[in-house]
Amino acid sequence: MIKPDVKAFFDAATFTVSYVVKDPGSTACAIVDSVLDFDYSSGRTDTKSADEVIAHVKAHGLEVAWILETHVHADHLSAAPYIQQQVGGKIGIGDRIKVVQDTFGKIFNEGTEFQRDGSQFDKLFVEGDTFTVGALEGRVLHTPGHTPACLTYVIGDAAFVGDTLFMPDFGTARCDFPGGSAETLYASIQKILALPDETRIFVGHDYKAPGRDEYAWETSVAEEKARNIHIGGGKSAEEFVRMRTERDATLAMPKLIIPSLQVNMRAGQMPPADEDGKTYLKVPVNGL
Repeated sequence: MIKPDVKAFFDAATFTVSYVVKDPGSTACAIVDSVLDFDYSSGRTDTKSADEVIAHVKAHGLEVAWILETHVHADHLSAAPYIQQQVGGKIGIGDRIKVVQDTFGKIFNEGTEFQRDGSQFDKLFVEGDTFTVGALEGRVLHTPGHTPACLTYVIGDAAFVGDTLFMPDFGTARCDFPGGSAETLYASIQKILALPDETRIFVGHDYKAPGRDEYAWETSVAEEKARNIHIGGGKSAEEFVRMRTERDATLAMPKLIIPSLQVNMRAGQMPPADEDGKTYLKVPVNGL
């Protein structure tokens, strides 16, 4: 199995890890879970994080085949359209984005002009789909539970799991967003843990678990099965669902959930400008 070259970019403001995944035998690459910087207090965006990824692509003469989203993120804005404009690539996400768009289209009262068919994206993936990055074959696992549209991209010996799993000492994703389900997440994680033990797992976030001094984002199927504090050691579905439900009840909403959902369900595009030419984001009071 081909082992892709993986370059990680950590965004300290949102604890997000973005990846450039390169075919070792060519210049082809994919970008996973990019970040558009956003200062909520001023309402201003910045492309510093995305520009670091773009600079890496250009410095190494890479050709971007795919800009992949593991799901509609609730804690950071996607830079996919900005990166596409700069270096190309097709933007892909899970087919169940349509469910997410329908849910949040209603919550944000987006009206009939907001398309809920996923057409903002270049490719909607379903379970079992394959794609190529040079000579690398990628395949798609539908791994919902955190959100209905969550995907895991298995590219060569590497699995990009988004928020479904974290480092073994931090655990698993929350399931209390609309459309989330702890029971579904448990089943999805079993699908990931059924991959070969040596499969490298690259997580979407890291928050430095208590007692760990450094951020980390690479682990393996074997390590997750043995040591994940929420799911490892053969924990039952009942144990997991009870733990996840109790834990989720204590969690605050992500700081950037309101802008993130409105932008990311549009494939990283801002809402259409108002008649005054300015772009606005909505805040549904008591609505989430």
